[in-house]
Amino acid sequence: MKRIILKAGEEERIVSGHPWVYDNEVARILGPKGPANLEPGETADVESSGKTYLGRALVNPYSKIIARIYSPSKEGIDKGFFKRRIREALSRRTGYDLHRESARIVFGEGDFLPGLIIDRFVGWPQEVMEPAFSERPIRFDLAESALGPPSSWLSMQFLSYGMDSRREVILAALEEVLGNLPVGQDRIPLGQPTGIIEKSGVPFREREGLPPREGIITGTFPPGGILIFENHFPFGVDLEQGQKTGYFLDQRENRRSLKKWITPGDRILDGCSYTGSFGIHGARFGAASVHAVDVSAEALKQGVNNARLNGVEDRIIPVEGDVFEVLRTYERTRKERFDLIILDPPAFAKTRSSLEGALRGYKEINLRALKLLNKGGVLVSCSCSHAVDERAFKRMVAEAARDAELRLMQLDFRYQAPDHPILIGYDESLYLKCGFYRVL
Repeated sequence: MKRIILKAGEEERIVSGHPWVYDNEVARILGPKGPANLEPGETADVESSGKTYLGRALVNPYSKIIARIYSPSKEGIDKGFFKRRIREALSRRTGYDLHRESARIVFGEGDFLPGLIIDRFVGWPQEVMEPAFSERPIRFDLAESALGPPSSWLSMQFLSYGMDSRREVILAALEEVLGNLPVGQDRIPLGQPTGIIEKSGVPFREREGLPPREGIITGTFPPGGILIFENHFPFGVDLEQGQKTGYFLDQRENRRSLKKWITPGDRILDGCSYTGSFGIHGARFGAASVHAVDVSAEALKQGVNNARLNGVEDRIIPVEGDVFEVLRTYERTRKERFDLIILDPPAFAKTRSSLEGALRGYKEINLRALKLLNKGGVLVSCSCSHAVDERAFKRMVAEAARDAELRLMQLDFRYQAPDHPILIGYDESLYLKCGFYRVL
């Protein structure tokens, strides 16, 4: 087994729980007979400069993250290893009814499987649901009574060389675990998915020296997409064409919490609405109208369909355009006013080197939104950039309020859903910030 010896003092972050070793932290690499080179995808032991054992890692000499620690002990990484880790990850999803709810069942380093993402979507083919139910909104209990138990589909991302090189072993482990592991009070195995879709077409793979890859791995996926339920509300999902893994499961609890801050008759603006999940929750909770703003015509089309499934299509106003320009036009030309504004933009900061520019972008979008809020109105502001930590995010909101000459009261501050676990010592695992603020 090869050994990665760190430079003096570089072990502190790892001892505190961070699983990454950067290439500039390495003093030397040793093999059984002396200095050695690392091969991408192999395992190696990580040691401090004083030879203290720190853990076993998957390595990639082509990446700035040269090693990703997957275990504090000297354990192998075969099919049995993956079966144990997947079972452990499923056992941590205690707040979910995995037979009926969609959830992220593996969150990379957060579940000690660095670079592996698995989202499990539960529902029915939309082409089956549509003709079966004329009443809106469509309800889960009626669908289950009429069509039987829902099916499941997996959406996977292999984001590190170590996981990508073990793709077939991981798929074999998944098959054995899902077919045999009893989950929930009724202790029924989850069962095999109808289809497994790979969504590894993300730029991040380039940093690992991996080409993008997307498509159906096994099984099938219905051409019309599937219908899942979030907080008992139906949403159409296209796992093949959707962003990231196909749908953003990490905002589930935050969308549900909107209910506390909506008064029947409110006017809502949903900035970067994507397929409408936030805004549709607002409409279901009593809002009179929702301006759904997104740059993607296709996403807005899906949002309108989701509004129809929820019986609120008459309250959704799709607005195609760049959210910065739309907010500017609403303020300067149309003089629009809203009672609640949701900002859930894509990650402006992919890395810490882009942090300064990202904070300027976040500040501008929040400043524009604040100028459109009525007194007593609520701003729901989100950032999914892990490089923007909570302190920087809150400071940005305060600066936007100062420039808008407004005072804000923080009503709530939330993070990603618990199926995206946050590890102490690994700050990158806490990526989603969601603040709720009232204009005084």
